[in-house]
Amino acid sequence: MTSRTLAIVLALVLPLGLASGPAAHAQNAASPAIEIMSPWARATPAGAESAAAYMTMINKGPAADRLVAVSTPVAQVAELHRTVNDNGIMKMLPVAGVDLHAGAQAVFKPGGYHVMLTKLAQPLKVGQSFPMTLTFEKAGPITVTVKVQKIGAMGDAMGNMQHDMGGTKTE
Repeated sequence: MTSRTLAIVLALVLPLGLASGPAAHAQNAASPAIEIMSPWARATPAGAESAAAYMTMINKGPAADRLVAVSTPVAQVAELHRTVNDNGIMKMLPVAGVDLHAGAQAVFKPGGYHVMLTKLAQPLKVGQSFPMTLTFEKAGPITVTVKVQKIGAMGDAMGNMQHDMGGTKTE
């Protein structure tokens, strides 16, 4: 392989490797820099038709953005949801979008905001991973790799607890 051929191959392959790591970035002159940290989901029992995915989104850019859609090939439907306490009854409600202010983060975690996956193609198994595309109003689509953790997991792929560090406003 010539050095020119190697350079072309690296130019094509290297960006793919960057998007599949623990964090994915979207950066261009017209949009803020969005970083997605530790996307993960819980394994599901056989026959389950729904699951949830979690992550932390960080806006490192100078302007606010808004997550407005999500999709994945592992489910026919992927929606933004939040869990609310309605007079002592916990409910999962769909939301139209999640604001991500400049310099802030939004944490998707069990019992809070999450991506609801319904009509799963097959159960999610521990150790598997799958792609999920997050679409932002300004940054556009960002595809991340979601790691599947054990049933009942409360943390990300690294075993760290997901927690809200404050400073975010989500709607």
